[in-house]
Amino acid sequence: MERIRDELISSQDIIAEDEASVKLLYRANKVAKVDSSVLIVGETGTGKEEYAKYIHRSSPRREQPFIRINCGAISQTIIESELFGYEKGAFTGANASGKMGLFEAANHGTIFLDEIGELPYIMQVKLLRVLQEQEIVRVGGTHPIQIDVRVISATNRDIKQMIQENLFREDLYYRLSVVTLEVPPLRERRNDILALVRCFVEELNKKYGMDKTLTKNAFQLLKNYSWPGNVRELKNCLEEALVMCEGDRIDQSDFLFLQQGNILNPPKGDWTLGQVMEQIEYQYLKNALQEHGSIRKAAASLGLPPSTYARRLKSLEKKEMSHL
Repeated sequence: MERIRDELISSQDIIAEDEASVKLLYRANKVAKVDSSVLIVGETGTGKEEYAKYIHRSSPRREQPFIRINCGAISQTIIESELFGYEKGAFTGANASGKMGLFEAANHGTIFLDEIGELPYIMQVKLLRVLQEQEIVRVGGTHPIQIDVRVISATNRDIKQMIQENLFREDLYYRLSVVTLEVPPLRERRNDILALVRCFVEELNKKYGMDKTLTKNAFQLLKNYSWPGNVRELKNCLEEALVMCEGDRIDQSDFLFLQQGNILNPPKGDWTLGQVMEQIEYQYLKNALQEHGSIRKAAASLGLPPSTYARRLKSLEKKEMSHL
């Protein structure tokens, strides 16, 4: 494992100390050598984009563009023109000379479709055609434009469940998921935590011109925490602690967020693990809303589309009321 890890990691772009991470990195490195479509799945904040970048950097297309598209962040009214471009005069307010789309911009390189589960159903049909034909037609245009792109997509949603609910096309799923990589949540690869902590602390010290370190107790607190927000939550907690800590040594008392509410103290009694995790997630979503004041800002802070955040919060609120 150590030999494989050293061979695969040439820089600090990915932390892989845990056996689960090394195995995933091995699969990512193997698929990088070919042009197969890759679907990366995993919870929010696990680092799916970093694996997409790693695949691109390890591929023959490494010198070509890497274009990231967040499918949940583009308005449905303009998503087609953003992806495929448009001709002059295609619609009111269009650029007089037309505009190249993101697929054209990624030509000969890699396009990363993040939050692919949020792509509108009508656009799924058009995306499927692009992937099958390797050509796009600009909005308002009639002539197909040949493209050569490698497609990597990612989602934190259960696509197979969405297929059953007629929310996602099965044929598109199979086109996108020639190879599937599942990024484990941070709680399932605890040997990565301390390495990530050291990496982030070094990065944050450089960013803020500081020279702070963590105590042994602080390290232990971070290693034992369940991290429902995964790597993104870990980095945010470290940044807050480093910035707010008075001295040069960050102790467990500096991680106030980890010691608030029920996050570290899940309910006692006859609760299943699934119920406990939902309770933790509910507290986490509520805290984000209280901190940021709006669903849109709270969702952005957690890396979620607003619709996904609102739907999940509403669902968990109903379950919470049923326990009262």
